[in-house]
Amino acid sequence: MLSYCHLVMTCVHRVVMQSVRETSEFQLEGDYLLGGLFNVHHDSDPVYHDRPEAIDCSSKPLVNSSYRRFQLMRFSVEEINNSTNLLPNVSLGYEIFDQCSDTRTFPGIFNLISDDLIQPGGEPHKNRSKIIAVVGATTSTQSLTVAPLFMMNLIPMVNYGSASSVFSRKQKFTSFLRTVPPNQVTTEVTVNILQHYNWRWVAFLYIDDDFGRDGLEMFIKRIKDTEICLAYTKGLNQYTDYSQIFKQIEAQRIGIIIVFAPEWAAEPLLVSAIRLNVTNKVWIAVNTWSLNKKLPKEKGIKNIGTVIGFSESEVTIPGFSDFIYSSRSLTHCENAELFFCNQACNCSSPNAEDVLAAEPTFNLYVYTAVYAIAHALHNALQCGSGRCNRNITVYPHIVLAELKKSNFTILNRSIRFDENGDPNYGSFSIVFWNQSGDAEVIGFNQLHPPFHFFINDSKIQWYTQGEVPTLPCSPECRTGYAKKYNGIHKCCFDCEMCPIGTYVNSTEDPYKCINCKETEWSAAGSTSCNLRVVEYIPFTDSGAILIMVGASALVGLTLAMSVLFAINYNTPVVRSAGGPMCFLILGCLSLCSLSIFFYFGKPTISFCILRFLPFILFYTVCLACFVVRSFQIVCIFKMAAKFPKLHSWWIKYHGQWLVITVAFVTQALFLLIGYTSSPPKPYDDISWYPDKIILGCDINLKASSGSVGLLLCLCSLCFIFSYIGKDLPKNYNEAKAITFCLLLLILTWIMFATVYILYRGKYIQTLNALAVLSSLYSFLLWYFFPKCFIIIFQSYKNTQEYFQGLIQNYTKTISQ
Repeated sequence: MLSYCHLVMTCVHRVVMQSVRETSEFQLEGDYLLGGLFNVHHDSDPVYHDRPEAIDCSSKPLVNSSYRRFQLMRFSVEEINNSTNLLPNVSLGYEIFDQCSDTRTFPGIFNLISDDLIQPGGEPHKNRSKIIAVVGATTSTQSLTVAPLFMMNLIPMVNYGSASSVFSRKQKFTSFLRTVPPNQVTTEVTVNILQHYNWRWVAFLYIDDDFGRDGLEMFIKRIKDTEICLAYTKGLNQYTDYSQIFKQIEAQRIGIIIVFAPEWAAEPLLVSAIRLNVTNKVWIAVNTWSLNKKLPKEKGIKNIGTVIGFSESEVTIPGFSDFIYSSRSLTHCENAELFFCNQACNCSSPNAEDVLAAEPTFNLYVYTAVYAIAHALHNALQCGSGRCNRNITVYPHIVLAELKKSNFTILNRSIRFDENGDPNYGSFSIVFWNQSGDAEVIGFNQLHPPFHFFINDSKIQWYTQGEVPTLPCSPECRTGYAKKYNGIHKCCFDCEMCPIGTYVNSTEDPYKCINCKETEWSAAGSTSCNLRVVEYIPFTDSGAILIMVGASALVGLTLAMSVLFAINYNTPVVRSAGGPMCFLILGCLSLCSLSIFFYFGKPTISFCILRFLPFILFYTVCLACFVVRSFQIVCIFKMAAKFPKLHSWWIKYHGQWLVITVAFVTQALFLLIGYTSSPPKPYDDISWYPDKIILGCDINLKASSGSVGLLLCLCSLCFIFSYIGKDLPKNYNEAKAITFCLLLLILTWIMFATVYILYRGKYIQTLNALAVLSSLYSFLLWYFFPKCFIIIFQSYKNTQEYFQGLIQNYTKTISQ
């Protein structure tokens, strides 16, 4: 294998040396030689061989744009040689190689590296290469193939067309610099265009080589934290089924197609789109083909949609046109093999018009690359005062060191390289393929600080005949609707209205309905929350005033009845009503009425305690009194005769006061324990109304269970005893009065509980106060008021004889 390689290199070396002696565009003698790598011919359809064969460029098409770049290097060297300021007494030469294949052009590369075969045992920096630097190669794959050979001896490669990000890794590509922006910059501009128009649902078609795959990787990395979704990707090569690509794009309703490919890959794609009647798309042309001169004038190109792209800002290079016309006039087809190619090639001679009309992409980068090397050599030779020091031996690594420090101006552009060897200057022009078939400049993107991006939208004639096409996977949700994923892409979603109490903030998180705070509310489909209205019953409320007047009247009535009973204390009606117990009941009813006044106004802890404590405590005493009174009635008329001992014991030990005292003390203990562990406190009821806060008092049911249970027990005992005595004398039926009062009491609280279940508005406090007031009036009106009526209006019934007659008649009845 080694002997074969040695033979190939020796043969190629001899062939090239012989061709140098002839006249050729590919060689120029000079004091210092530059290498050039250009794919003048393009290997668009590689043939696979089963044995090693020489590259035959005669079967490869001549690429006019590449040939134009090749001529730009020749022009740049000639311009430098004619300059009196740059390398004044030094001439530059070149040896350019037609790298028509990506991977099978090593012999020419070996010839560029050294005058003779490389000596593996020699000191690397002492091995004089034929060239001091090389311009090229064109594609990333070509550069990846040959770059390691130049890196070995630190021969500078100043690249004009390889944008893959891998070349920014200086530990691997030590002597690699480039004038073309890397793929990171290209994808950044692409994303800027997408975000400018809010396009999110895109396809990414790329050339299936190192450049394209790196571009895809950079694009995916760049859109990771954006709203852009990569819906479809496909690599393009000579075997691509374009029909299948467009079927997939249509199936996914993709309207934005990014084409990250050189012109020779983009051309068949767009021609196929025309042929397959692909319409209503936005095409984003990446740097390498946006200035194509042929495609914008292709028949039917306007039917495919709108083409927007970006490229290096087009700059007219003075004198280049004259150079092309003069060089073309010397061309003769009979010596084309030497003149147009340094390999075997066909007799295809582009005229001057074809060369000048070719796509100008990368032209400025070639021109800048040659001048960068010339300035580095100028500094290495210590040129000044019109002369250079030709006694200095210049090695490639010396030129590399000067290249890294480049800082010069050309065509009003300041040229510098960053630490990765990437250009630290330049801008892209944003272009639009207009109706005339020209790439019209509509904006720009400054690539380095200060960054600036601008597009004049008014210059674009959209295929929609007006508005910018939106082209989403899913239409945007209406106001107040949140997005819900329905697939693997965040750009594809369903819209759901945010429910009551939530809102959606489309700028922060359009995929989430955010809960409002407890003090806020929102209607369904809201984008913000509103403060809830705080409601409670003030003291000035008309209903509150009426109830408080009723409570005050109750206190007045109890006081009046107490005075009336005191005056008639020894009459049968007062004694039958309970005697001294009547004053206790009336007093407790008055104290219970204090609770009513605390149902109004803004609740506080003290208000909540006083809202319940007086009523529960003193109403317990009232019920205990009525229990005792009901029991006494039953004992007098039914138990005295049957259980005389029990009756005598009750009289002897004042059983009624003992029961009342025990009930009072027990209730007081229950309240003390319950309120100590969990006292009533204000709370905001936000569950009943979405837009209101109802201020109320929170009662811990567990802590209050003892107090409520005691009330229920007393009420039940009272009802049982009073019901037993329902058949007592008609005009002396205290039990019937108590039973009726209890029924009213039970009915009142059943009605309140029903309303409380159905309604929780602010007026529930009014209803609660009304229920308390009704509980107090039930005993006042239906137990005490009849007694007062007899005392005042039926005094004849308030006599001892009248009561004795009733009792004797009842005794005769029950004895029979």
